[in-house]
Parts: sequence; C-alpha cells; structure tokens
Amino acid sequence: MNRKNHELNLDGIVGPSHNYSGLAYGNVASIKNQQMVSNPKAAALQGLAKMKFLADLGVYQAVTPPQERPHVATLRALGFNGSDKEVLESAFAQNPSLFYACSSASSMWMANSATVSPSIDSADGLVHFTPANLSNKFHRSIEEPMTAAFLKRIFYDVHHFVHHPPLPSSNAFADEGAANHSRFCECFESKGLQLFAFGRYGLDEGISTTRYPPRQTFEASQAISRLHQLDPETVVFAKQSPLAIDAGVFHNDVISVSHQNLFLYHQNAFENTPKVIEELHNKFFKLCQQELILVPVNEEQVSLQQAVESYLFNSQIVTLRNDAVVLIAPSECQEIAPVKAFLDHLVSSTATPIQTVHYFNLRESMLNGGGPACLRLRVVLTAKELRAMHPRVLLNNELYSKLVAWIESNYRDRLLPQDLVDIQFLDQERKALDDLTQILSLGSIYSFQN
Repeated sequence: MNRKNHELNLDGIVGPSHNYSGLAYGNVASIKNQQMVSNPKAAALQGLAKMKFLADLGVYQAVTPPQERPHVATLRALGFNGSDKEVLESAFAQNPSLFYACSSASSMWMANSATVSPSIDSADGLVHFTPANLSNKFHRSIEEPMTAAFLKRIFYDVHHFVHHPPLPSSNAFADEGAANHSRFCECFESKGLQLFAFGRYGLDEGISTTRYPPRQTFEASQAISRLHQLDPETVVFAKQSPLAIDAGVFHNDVISVSHQNLFLYHQNAFENTPKVIEELHNKFFKLCQQELILVPVNEEQVSLQQAVESYLFNSQIVTLRNDAVVLIAPSECQEIAPVKAFLDHLVSSTATPIQTVHYFNLRESMLNGGGPACLRLRVVLTAKELRAMHPRVLLNNELYSKLVAWIESNYRDRLLPQDLVDIQFLDQERKALDDLTQILSLGSIYSFQN
C-alpha cells in the first residue's frame, strides 16, 4: 500500500556505559538486579538487532545517539572540581549514590524522552514535541537537555516541527513522556484520539499507592495536551491503578499497549478501567465512525505480577507496508506459560489484526526494567515531514553495518557501575561518541565536543 503517512520508530542506541545501578524505585527489575555485571556490547547489539529486523520488514526506523555517562557536567554543577579524573574520583568517594545517579543508563529508553503529537491532530498542522522533564527521578531529570538537543537536530525544519521546552521541573508537573501516552486512529492518515495516563494529581499531596510512588501527574498531561493544541474532544485522561503501580507498573506502557484502532490492556490498568474504556470507545466512535478493537486481559489470564515479569504489554505493535500487523515481544513472554498462552490465542483469533508474534532477546535491557516499547519513541509523519527530518539517522543496511562495527570496536562485554570511576573509560567513551556523531552527521552535540 502506498501510504501518505508513516509511523517512524525512533530508538535509542544503548550506550557504552550500560550498567545496573538500581536507581529506579518502583521498577522491580531495576532494583532486583542492582550492581549486577552488565554487558554493554550485548545490550547495544540486541537493541540494534530489533531495529534492523523492523527496518527489514519495511517499518521506518531511526536511531538516536547515547548520552554521555558519567555526566561530568552535572557533577561539576553540584560542586565537584578539578580535572575530570578528580571530579569522578571525588564524587564516588564522597557520595557513591550521587555518582551512580549521574552514570545512569536510562536514557536508552526513548519512550520516556518526549511526548509527540502528529500534525493531523494539532490545530496548527505541525508536529509537536515536548521533551519529558522526568523530574520524579534525579538520575533521569538530567537527560532532558541532551534529549531536546537530539530531537531538535533530527527534526530541525521549523516549517514542520515545533519543539516546546520541558514542563517546569516541579513535583506538580512531573512528566514521563510517551510511556504514559497512547494514540488511537483509523489509519495513520486520519486524526487520532490521544490517551494520557497519570498516576497522581500534582497539586494534591494525597498519594493513593502504598508501596511505590506514582510518577506522572494529571497537571503535566493536561499541559502537554494544551501545548500540542489538541482538540479536547479527542483527548482522554485516565488515572493509573494504584494496585498496578504497587505491583511495579511505574509507567502505563507496562500494563497496556495501543496501535492504530487496537488496544490491549489489563483489567487493572486504570483506577476505573470500565469507565476509561467507555470514554475511549465513545470518543473514538465519534471521531472515526468505527469501533475500537478492545482486548482486555483479566487477572485470571495474566496476573499483574506475570505482566510485570514478562513485560507483555511493553511489546511493540507495528503495521508493515503490506498492511500486516505484527507484535514484537520480549523473549521473557515465552517463558511464562499464561503469557505465552495468551499470545498464542491472540494470533489465532480473528478478533484482532495481529498475525504474528516475534520474540526478541532484549535481556540486557529487560534486566534494567525496559522492553521493546521502552526502547522506541513513535512519531507519525507525513511523507513531506519524513523528507524534512535529518536523513542520516534512518536505519538502512549501510548504517546498520557501520553501527555494528562501531559497537564491536568501542564497547566492553563486562561492566560494573564502579568501573565508571576510571577516567580511561570516560576518555574511551568520549572518543566513541565523537566517532558516532560523525557516522550520523549530527555535528558537535556533546558538551565535551565544544
């Protein structure tokens, strides 16, 4: 089919400093695997293999470079002085937790990088980007300046793209990006319905969870909807279930997944799931004159614990150029019997358009609490908008080969968080990142390059 609009998947390349620091309280895998030995080379190649697979299927796929970690500029801003070597060593000696926070691998998960609204949904006819402030976690809040720089460099044409500053870095406007955002449409050429999930009211001090703190706020979701000039009749705000958050569902993309007119969701995804589904159904029918394809999953089929362990709902659903719909699931979904049974039934059923499930080994990312959907940011673009973006980040055979060779040359296959104190590691990483910006023709985007 010759489409006018396309869904671009924008994945973060896993960085050379991929490590397990256990920083994300509320992310069960992150805490469980704290201080484990990581394999940055395997992590980067696993993510790249998923990207290449999708690109070979005809999905538009692009990459973003890793962020520099440890982030020396943040440590300097917090009062550590001297040479880079002295900054690293003194920060680790005085406050190891702060050092690890400034060495986080979490920027690889592009689903948290921003919220994007396509031009067909926005009143001004432009694609809107708002980088997430990620203010709920310090180690993530330092990502935003570089994320914004990447996005502005890739989507640079002001005639097509609008880049908003992040929301105020406040507990009241904590924003976690597209991990709490879904979009429904008849097809990529049609206007969409946008769902914003939130965990708490930012201006209300009351917390409904008992174990893990909710992150996204209602106020942040509302602000993004206004900034992106969305029609209120095409927006739904839904509060996450406290039960789910306490089970380890720190983002909504761990408990539901959407694609075009299809919605897979757990019965415990929202505080009042039936009411949310009714509003989605009614608004979608009014907008598109057709029914949403709703696939509820109840606790008896797949428990909350099994959903979190397998990252079933963090699967990635894509439409191929021949209109076939496939689901990209983490290999862990094969290892938990009820999850595998559900996916087998999903493919055999005629009630959904999903024809095939492809299982991917993303073990290094999963051990840190991120699956296929965490690794990518979805951007719906017209053909003209696609031509207006920076072309050198679009994955093809040539770029894939260059990136594999770059990873093989620059990445370690064994790393502990404390290894990042070594100045030789930082020097090697900076050289690697400098080489990568030349491969991607991005210019000098890192602070150490200026």
